[in-house]
Amino acid sequence: KRNFIYVNIFFFSVCFGNRSWTAMKFLLVFDFDHTIVDENSDTWIVRCAPDKKLPNGLRNSYRPGHWTEYMGRVFVYLGDSGVQEDDMKRTMTAIPFTVGMVDLLGFIGKNKEFFDCIIVSDSNTVFIDWILKAADFHEVFDEVFTNPAAFSSTGYLTVQNFHAHHCPKCPKNLCKKKVLKEFLDKQLERGVNYTQIAYIGDGGNDLCPVMFLKKGDVAMPRHGYTLEKKISQLSQDFCPIECSVLVWSSAVEIMSYLKLLIKEQLK
Repeated sequence: KRNFIYVNIFFFSVCFGNRSWTAMKFLLVFDFDHTIVDENSDTWIVRCAPDKKLPNGLRNSYRPGHWTEYMGRVFVYLGDSGVQEDDMKRTMTAIPFTVGMVDLLGFIGKNKEFFDCIIVSDSNTVFIDWILKAADFHEVFDEVFTNPAAFSSTGYLTVQNFHAHHCPKCPKNLCKKKVLKEFLDKQLERGVNYTQIAYIGDGGNDLCPVMFLKKGDVAMPRHGYTLEKKISQLSQDFCPIECSVLVWSSAVEIMSYLKLLIKEQLK
């Protein structure tokens, strides 16, 4: 069944997309947690805490839509507990990649003439930078849009909201649709207009940018995760998204799709 959907998505998106072919380049937009890496990087860092857990009071202090502020408190607790930058880096660089992702990112890195590649994530700059550089994937991505983080003079990790926005669908710190739209506008000013956009993600906060995609684009939700369920629910409610959908379990499936795009481009 999946193969049937896969082939139809390919021909529909590539042959009948509504974007100009003059750019001859594709944009790949990646989420990070549970998409590139197989865990939530923010909860993974708790492995550095005493007994690898947080106090109940801290854990229960999270308010929906205010995750970044919550993580700020977590980082204060880790600092107060004597957790050093090196401890955090060692822990973060041990985080596993999702199945097939190492192969996919290696493939993209070898074919950058066809792909621009960005990350839009609710993680933070320090974690993503550590993980990508440790795996030698930092040059695969043209830009990373995420919450800015840095270590203070006292050795504590601090994090800030990425931006302010007025989108009622998204958490306070980040609207991924706004990020994507601003990036595309900036690229247009540079004369870059993408043949197709592929959005690869898993979470509920990935739905807003997916709904921004057009008929010639493709959403790639991870199988069994929130984004796939939300897209499916929209179809059941007779409000389907405009773009095509390719569900993936292994990033090798994404790589196979990209190989077909390149093959079609070279005809």
